[in-house]
Amino acid sequence: MKSTRRTASRAAVRAGRSRRAAAAPYHHGALREAMLEAAERILERDGIAGLTLRAAAREAGVSHAAPKNHFGDVRGLLSELAAVGFARFGAALVANVRDDAPPKAQLAAIGHGYVTFAQRNPGLFLLMFRSERLDFSRPPLRAAAEAAFGVLAGAVGARRREAPETPSTLSQAAQITAAWSLVHGFAMLMLDGRLKPLVARMPDGADEMTLLAAILEGPTRGM
Repeated sequence: MKSTRRTASRAAVRAGRSRRAAAAPYHHGALREAMLEAAERILERDGIAGLTLRAAAREAGVSHAAPKNHFGDVRGLLSELAAVGFARFGAALVANVRDDAPPKAQLAAIGHGYVTFAQRNPGLFLLMFRSERLDFSRPPLRAAAEAAFGVLAGAVGARRREAPETPSTLSQAAQITAAWSLVHGFAMLMLDGRLKPLVARMPDGADEMTLLAAILEGPTRGM
């Protein structure tokens, strides 16, 4: 029995050392990244309701008090995660845009990138547009969101043959809003499963993205 207890004790000591060694990098600059990665995993697995500061700390394997210096509270964590999301979102918008394509084709490619991002990152996408949970006074979030919006606004301006710095008019605002409403509304209907009955009546092999392509390629006023 004594031998068993000594063996168990030594194993516990080794496990403790292993845990401390694994946690050590988080105290040298990697805590923020570890917390954001953990938060994103929780978000996609459990939804926004399951994402708390304590849950993210537990997922990252750090003390529940450690993240407060980086994020302050859960709203800070959500805001920083949303900033990461908007940065990826902006890249996704232009991923398939060809510089030599006509403006309408570029705008359609951006619309496709918008919905594709939502399809692949549903939890993150929904968080990014939950403004009541986010603090847009944080510079990283505000800058990333404005940059992503600028991609869509710039593409609408290009189709109108306007310079990107042209002051906004009612007509410009209406066209940007129409384009944004089209792709955002489609993305939300898709994530909510509302398009499934419609897709079920479409030809074999067609899916939501097939429907989106038909919309973006058609003579729609907004796009």
